[in-house]
Amino acid sequence: MLIKRLQDRESINALDNTTIREIINPKHESQTLVLNYSLAHATLKPEEKSLPHKFHEASEVYYILKGKGLMHIDDETAEVSPGDTIYIPPRAVQWIENIGSDNLEFLCIVDPAWQPDAEELV
Repeated sequence: MLIKRLQDRESINALDNTTIREIINPKHESQTLVLNYSLAHATLKPEEKSLPHKFHEASEVYYILKGKGLMHIDDETAEVSPGDTIYIPPRAVQWIENIGSDNLEFLCIVDPAWQPDAEELV
């Protein structure tokens, strides 16, 4: 049985300026997992925003847990809040900004699983 606890995961500063904790990624596990996707928890402090970036071939899904944000995908922008799910297609330029007074927290699902060379800043 594999159980990951968020509080036990190391925080890292991602390429896009978010603080993330990778929860599960089949490419980074010591045991074999039958998964094509990775899952991470991301945080942006008030008034912060991620840097515009895109994935070459991966699609991504954000699920908003806490806070209030403004999601940008290519030429579209929409306000997001807890309970919202956002689909980000491959090669779309995207970023999110925290427009609330609390941390913006969200889950990131990347398919195929995230790899450092799979995304680029734009």
